[in-house]
Amino acid sequence: MSRRLTEPLPPREPREPAAPVDAVIALGSNLGDRERLMREAMQDLRHLPLTELIAVSEAIESVALTPAGPSDERPGYLNAVAIVRTRLAPDMLLAMLHVIESRHGRVRAERWGDRTLDLDLIAYGDVVSDDERLRLPHPRAAERDFVLGPWLSIDPDAVLPGRGRVADLLAALTSSEGAG
Repeated sequence: MSRRLTEPLPPREPREPAAPVDAVIALGSNLGDRERLMREAMQDLRHLPLTELIAVSEAIESVALTPAGPSDERPGYLNAVAIVRTRLAPDMLLAMLHVIESRHGRVRAERWGDRTLDLDLIAYGDVVSDDERLRLPHPRAAERDFVLGPWLSIDPDAVLPGRGRVADLLAALTSSEGAG
């Protein structure tokens, strides 16, 4: 049974567009034509509404990570980082990243499984969120040289909110890898 409103809704106040925020997106691919997939994903980022692509790193090769650690048995990744300036809310931006992944054949069947395309929202301005639907900054970004290195190459003053300067985080990772 439908219900009918008997009183008119109050008039809506016009909303001002959100202020632009710089967001950091990590891209990865280890299945299919990785270079083509990454190029197409960059094009998709350029066409997001209310969003401007500011910078893109060079792509680098990295070993596949599994829950058990790095694996030479799985196909290697091609990784890059993009910085966008957007007026989209962080949850809307993340939803659009998931749409781009799906368009390029991403299947979420296995945690940390191989994938045609992986787009992670690493940081959204200085927002820090522990909401399980949208953790910001990305909870493992500070542990990933394949995110920190490309990010640092396009933004030498980058800061991972709540964690510190990207240059310092990368230096700490590099020195701990050399010590092991």
